Amino acid sequence: MICVDGVHKRFAGSGQSALSGVNLKIGRGEIFGIIGRSGAGKSTLVRLLNGLEKPSEGTVRLDGIEVGGLGPDGLRQLRRRVGMIFQSFGLLSSATAAHNIALPLIIAGMTTPAITARVSDLLGIVGLKDHADKYPAQLSGGQKQRVGIARALATGPDVLLCDEATSALDPETTREVLALIGALNRDLGLTIVLITHEIDVVRQACDRVAVLQSGKIVESGATIDVVLDPQHSETRALLGDGGRLAAGMHGFHGQIVRFTVHGDATAAPVISRIARETGTDLTILDGRVGRLRDTAYAQLTLGIAGGDVRTTLALLEKYGRVST
Repeated sequence: MICVDGVHKRFAGSGQSALSGVNLKIGRGEIFGIIGRSGAGKSTLVRLLNGLEKPSEGTVRLDGIEVGGLGPDGLRQLRRRVGMIFQSFGLLSSATAAHNIALPLIIAGMTTPAITARVSDLLGIVGLKDHADKYPAQLSGGQKQRVGIARALATGPDVLLCDEATSALDPETTREVLALIGALNRDLGLTIVLITHEIDVVRQACDRVAVLQSGKIVESGATIDVVLDPQHSETRALLGDGGRLAAGMHGFHGQIVRFTVHGDATAAPVISRIARETGTDLTILDGRVGRLRDTAYAQLTLGIAGGDVRTTLALLEKYGRVST
């Protein structure tokens, strides 16, 4: 659905590139995350995707259309296919929720009855049927973002770009908004690009992810692979633990390994079973248990002492992945 091929972006008066040789392919109907620190080039990239900026080199194609080659009329047509939601919500304070949602339809020249029907449908989709006549000041942060999402959906887009859409929200509201975005992806078949600096957003929502550092993509792939087996130091830093095992944690004396398992095996009593079979003491020193979108996972730092260590490692590898 989206193809970014060899893209560089340099701004006049700047001594360095905001983007350097970026290549991306985003499939139709997937939720794709782009994660990086402030200044990594995320916002520049999203502005290239909707035609607000043109690449200095390379091409950006949306459904086969080269975005950088479009004139004003072509860009207007493109932007009806590309919805956009923002960290700051971008709502008119003097307009009700319903009017904020209606704005793209008014600009598109739809009739009043058609606008009324469409806005009513959108309010239902985002769960704000009872808040149509409220102004932004009367809404919570999560409700404001739902209005922003409804407005982005007004013209029936194929692609939804989310630029730090949850950064201004508390964790519980973030989960609710990400659940809504996931439902839109599933029910409407939208291709969704999530720009974020929050690794938990990627964990909760994304099918695939690319890690952006200083204008370059340093790692990309399926979320489950990138999050559970990061290959680049920047990815490990964003994950928060540097990817290091807890060597010597709590004064433990023995072999320390990282054990990763996902899917149905996550619910199996693997650790206790192996300990019984091998007579080995298995100590959980650190770890995380959760979900990567719809897939359960566990990543544990295990201490192994006594018993048959070699057999223990072989059995762990039977159920999941072991790294030392």
